[in-house]
Amino acid sequence: MRVAILDDIHSAYEGTAGVRRLRDRAEVQIFIHPFGDPSVLRGFDALVANRERTRFTRALLQQLPDLRIIAQTGNHVYHIDLAAAEERQIIVAKATGGFCTSAAELAIGLMITVMRQIPSVDREVKLGRWPTPMTHALRGKTLGIVGLGHVGRHTVKIARAFEMKVLAWGPRLTHEAAASIGAESRELDDLLSCSDIVSVHATLSPESRGLIDARRLRLMKPTAYLINTARGPIVDEPALCAALASGQIAGAGLDVFDEEPLPSAHPLTTLPNVVLTPHIGWPTDETYTQFADAAADALLGYLDGQEVPRFVSRH
Repeated sequence: MRVAILDDIHSAYEGTAGVRRLRDRAEVQIFIHPFGDPSVLRGFDALVANRERTRFTRALLQQLPDLRIIAQTGNHVYHIDLAAAEERQIIVAKATGGFCTSAAELAIGLMITVMRQIPSVDREVKLGRWPTPMTHALRGKTLGIVGLGHVGRHTVKIARAFEMKVLAWGPRLTHEAAASIGAESRELDDLLSCSDIVSVHATLSPESRGLIDARRLRLMKPTAYLINTARGPIVDEPALCAALASGQIAGAGLDVFDEEPLPSAHPLTTLPNVVLTPHIGWPTDETYTQFADAAADALLGYLDGQEVPRFVSRH
């Protein structure tokens, strides 16, 4: 089997245990940069997709006659024409490797960074000044988790170590499920009005797009902070910019945006009460190790004639 690993933009796959296992039984080529001409992928039986960086359109799949399986890392397949893959009998295998604990860590990091004003005081000290602002600690604060999936649950676990009170909302979340991990289930509007920090961990879907809109931002305390490490469109970005500029909420820590990369002249880049990171919740050493292991499991299982977990079209 010939395997191509795509979009290894961090040069992270080489040397992982998963890739070593693949090389024992397959020819593996790693593409660090986007492949450009689809003809370079002809002759490969299997592709490892690095998150959602390559779009597998019907047109692209039609140009890859030898392709039999795509090992999809990450939890989303927005970028794959699943119906076209099924018509070609191409398996789109799940190679998620568990969940992204690093996104939960970043959420906590953004809370500390924006609430303790770390970027601004860092700049001041490097300029020779010595500011001493009064800042805000996490201990004793109420954290509202929007979306209590794997990442949200891990965020709760970390927050409990800071002795925070945790509220949670999810479209199908029960009181019992929330209580089992030390959180209290609340309706979304109630959670927003009671929380000192709101951290978004929901999955982007038609139902969650624009979930945190202007009306819901107005429910938040003027002393509250919004953290988003999930997907940008879950929060109404223009409404958030207005809320931050007017002081309607105290600040925000954002790793995801409507448009990525974030345009240089975007209003968020001019606001002093916002900390911005360039969608770095997922690319960590741990995540790449998980991806490589999961891709190897899927592709070697396929070679051995096993049924592998797969994404399927809903149509």
